[in-house]
Amino acid sequence: MALMPSSLSPVADLSRSSPLSLHFSSISGGNSAPPASPEQFASLVWGSKLPSSSPFRSQFSVAGRGSDIPHRAGTSVQAAQHWSFHKESRERRGAEAMGSRAGVLETEELEEVSMERQPMLSKAPYVPPSWATHLHAIPSHFYSLAQLPTPIHRWKLPRLPNGTEIFLKLSGNKIRKLEFLLADAKAQGADCVITIGGIQSNHCRATAIAARYLNMDCYLILRTNWTLVNEDPGLMGNLLVERLVGAHVELVSKEEYIQLGSIVLGDLMLEKLRAKGRNPYLIPVGGSNSLGTWGYVEAVREIEQQLVQGKVEGISAFDDIVMACGSGGTTAGLALGSHLSTIRAKVHAYAVCDDPEYFYDYVQGLLDGLNAGVNSRDIVQVVNAKGLGYALSTTEELKLVQEVSELTGVILDPVYSGKALNGMLKDMTENPAVWEGRKVLFIHTGGLLGMYDKVNQLGPLISNWERLRIPESFLKNGDGCGKMF
Repeated sequence: MALMPSSLSPVADLSRSSPLSLHFSSISGGNSAPPASPEQFASLVWGSKLPSSSPFRSQFSVAGRGSDIPHRAGTSVQAAQHWSFHKESRERRGAEAMGSRAGVLETEELEEVSMERQPMLSKAPYVPPSWATHLHAIPSHFYSLAQLPTPIHRWKLPRLPNGTEIFLKLSGNKIRKLEFLLADAKAQGADCVITIGGIQSNHCRATAIAARYLNMDCYLILRTNWTLVNEDPGLMGNLLVERLVGAHVELVSKEEYIQLGSIVLGDLMLEKLRAKGRNPYLIPVGGSNSLGTWGYVEAVREIEQQLVQGKVEGISAFDDIVMACGSGGTTAGLALGSHLSTIRAKVHAYAVCDDPEYFYDYVQGLLDGLNAGVNSRDIVQVVNAKGLGYALSTTEELKLVQEVSELTGVILDPVYSGKALNGMLKDMTENPAVWEGRKVLFIHTGGLLGMYDKVNQLGPLISNWERLRIPESFLKNGDGCGKMF
């Protein structure tokens, strides 16, 4: 999250040389000449003026009703659509790269203004990126909850198309949205929050912890099998953390969830708590409403700064951004941010539930809630990657998770990023020419605690253990000096 410290003026001396190259042609709409003054540079970075504070009421947007559309069978994306999508991307990126790289200042470089995050758990005014100041409404404040920026590094996956390079960014996924959502909750005087998700929801776990950080109670409506809905849900994975921090768990069956939808269930919980004299605040599934989307608009600014500052090994631009799509907010923020910023990468969302048409419509609702004035189908490609269904894993998907962990040390959760990687690699195998030579940023959205729910399926895939055989002579000669600390 970029903030302007009180000790730093946007018209600070920017004329000193620095190892940093700034792409002025991208920032200033094609004008490759450097700004004539520090004031002009500041206007390029922050916009012509800082936005005035505006309250942003976090509630289910019109698009939020889309979360209650019955699940539909997914449709596969045809190879011809892939080719058209990537061909247009390659041609546009090539033209833009020539223009933007020609505008890199090589002889007179300027020093970027440092904008630091505030101390952990502090509330601060929010200043949006210059390219997002036209969006409405702009959040007035946020809480500093995440450890940012998260690094970007090369990810050496095997069997990629010729010249394809993959980079990995750990995203801090749900907490980015909660920085804005919980600021709004506190602004409205809420003493507790409500949110909804699956029985191993990463979002619900993150919400429970963040709410406790800010001295608010948390009520979780968790979806489970009808055979288990009347039983103690146990302490596996995310449930252990949620219950440790005192979250109140309310169980519903999947059938009840499909019948009523998240909005009705949320309203029911609101009425229940208000009747007890509480002032609850409702956070949508996945934190995915227009306000939560700002978390990933801000993530794009972070990626943009990492590229400009040379924090990504060997490159200055990405051709593609890939992530899992489960509730739509991450997808909306990344797609909109990439479209508006200097990144201009093609965004690929691999849907782990519902189907592409559902997410195009849902993301459109989030964009409309920001008055973005863009069509979701123009800024993101949604690909069906749900396989057997949400949170249901095939042996093939789990085997990929295991192999990637063993080869690269990167552990993917099987519900989101594991399915997204499986979908991306399948696409690369089926359409290698489309991906050749491209620089791809894969957004790892976390969720490792959900792995515990898959231990029975993962067990047969992991057999690297054995009993250490100690010769009898060693045991006879031992002097009992071993200490178990």
